[in-house]
Amino acid sequence: MVNQIVELSNARKGLVVGEDIFANSLYPIVRKDTVLTTEHLDVLKVFAIKEFTVKVEKVVEREKEIATDEAKSIAAPAPKIYEKPFEDYYQEAVQAIKKEYTKWRAGINPDVATVRSIIVPLLEQSEKTGYDLSVLTKVATERDYLYHHSIAVSLLSFVIAKKMKLTTGEAVQLGVTGALIDSGMVKVPPTIVSKIHRLTDNDYIEIKKHPIYSYQMLKDTPLLKTEIKMAIFQHHERLDGTGYPRGEKGKNISVYAQIFSIADVYHARTSDRIYRSKESPYKVLESFRENYQKFNLQAINALYEAVGNLSIGTKVELSDGEIGTIMYLHSDEPFRPMVRLLEDGSIIDLKKNRQITVERIV
Repeated sequence: MVNQIVELSNARKGLVVGEDIFANSLYPIVRKDTVLTTEHLDVLKVFAIKEFTVKVEKVVEREKEIATDEAKSIAAPAPKIYEKPFEDYYQEAVQAIKKEYTKWRAGINPDVATVRSIIVPLLEQSEKTGYDLSVLTKVATERDYLYHHSIAVSLLSFVIAKKMKLTTGEAVQLGVTGALIDSGMVKVPPTIVSKIHRLTDNDYIEIKKHPIYSYQMLKDTPLLKTEIKMAIFQHHERLDGTGYPRGEKGKNISVYAQIFSIADVYHARTSDRIYRSKESPYKVLESFRENYQKFNLQAINALYEAVGNLSIGTKVELSDGEIGTIMYLHSDEPFRPMVRLLEDGSIIDLKKNRQITVERIV
């Protein structure tokens, strides 16, 4: 294996970096073994890198890999076409769970078997379509927020569990139960649930009872494991003890509850509510990391992998409406990349421009 120094002016995409490239920074701006793209070369220009080391033999191997991949792509069969879009399955599940909530309001405890029949086909479709969760930030309505939230928490909990390498059985049970953790909201006065203004302190006292109500409604069902039932009770607890209803801390909180809490907060903050507008998914993910003492870091990383895995070359819309292409990811703040704007080619570093965030992948 031979390393060779190449001048930036002679560099081309496809070269493999031989040694980490630094630019007066603690972390490398491009890491060893990176296969260079146009965006990487742009980053090197921005940081005024004049020359760097590449692996000559790797270049040849990479070109062979590219050629092989292209051949495979040509020979590959056409992708399977599903009979309807995933969004249709999602909307059907929302309407089905809405009917179940009507029964719960009438005093009937949740039928877990029925909820399972609604949720499992949706989870299966989610897996078939590659866990595309973009639908969650597009279709929720303020009026039917509770029903959208139930289905969203179900999907998010399932996907987070899969990304965390939990067993399929655990992931499915989390998915089914995710649709039930807020069932106790039917016991909260409807004037509070449907309130169009910000909640008062007294309103919050009532709202905070819903995990207790949910647990009471489901504690006698034989179709949920004991630890899952406890996770329903604990899904608003926080690792630092600031949650409710008991203010539990750390290991006293079920890992399942920690997954529910991430799914619950993420969807709540990325959805339009009657009393506030939705936030950028990347702003919420960034907030999770900043509040690592409250939330399970492994679950945060799993959620990031599922909904926000940014990479160099990804086209994104920013919170100010600008469209651009990611050209560099800061290893310490991956949600605040350097972006080249399509309109004028200028570069904006979101790590320095804190008022702007990535809104969505285009």
